Amino acid sequence: MLNLSQALEMAGLTDSGLHRDHNEDTIHFNAEKGLVVLADGMGGYNAGEVASGIAVEMVCHVVHDAMQSNFPLHLQRPDSLWPAAHDVLMAAVHYANQSIYGTAQSQPQCAGMGTTLVCALFYDSRLAVAHVGDSRLYRLRGEEFIQLTRDHSFLQEQIDSGIITAEDARHSTYKNLVTRAVGIESGVQAELHEHAVLPGDIYLFCSDGLSDMADDCDIADTITAFSSNIELGSRQLIQLANDMGGKDNISAILVRVKEAFPANTGLWSKMSAWFT
Repeated sequence: MLNLSQALEMAGLTDSGLHRDHNEDTIHFNAEKGLVVLADGMGGYNAGEVASGIAVEMVCHVVHDAMQSNFPLHLQRPDSLWPAAHDVLMAAVHYANQSIYGTAQSQPQCAGMGTTLVCALFYDSRLAVAHVGDSRLYRLRGEEFIQLTRDHSFLQEQIDSGIITAEDARHSTYKNLVTRAVGIESGVQAELHEHAVLPGDIYLFCSDGLSDMADDCDIADTITAFSSNIELGSRQLIQLANDMGGKDNISAILVRVKEAFPANTGLWSKMSAWFT
């Protein structure tokens, strides 16, 4: 497995915000593995913190096991349209959902807990991302800043139906109503996408504690201003959300692509027999 730390720089922070007495967000990032995970928990007293922690732990565990067994992320299964990285992410979300749901069923204090989840694997100069809920992934490429994920939320459904505009949604009182979450039910449907990655790209993974507080233009301006120092950039994004009110927990992870990271052709040849 290639070490991607030469191609990828990662930095991130999570903060309780100004109005919450504890933090129910959990984050993890590992440039060497090309892995990013962010979860925003919900539930009863401290149960959201438990749910997000389980989700991140399970995703890391599944990805680690896949990589330890030399799972060739860049190869494509003969019976699938997607590379093997997608199998890993889908398995990770599945096991996270099982673990959270099982814990909620067996421990009354955790009943009803769940979490949003956005997780990604960088590989072969590409990015596979799976998400559930309203935690987001954005990409800054040159001067273009776009949202790569689509919220699973009541507001997004209203926007899609033409009932309200995106600007109306920013001022709605229903911002926190998600239509999908990990661990709420015995099964969950994650949304999965694939994106080409270019040197110079900067990716932002964030919880709604950032995206609800600051508009996309201010977020993009902050990332652009600190593009050469993403550790400081992540701190400034947290500060931006707190300056705008800090009503929720805030998490932000930045990934800067320093160079291309194509799959090792020797590894491709060596591992192709894995699928036969």
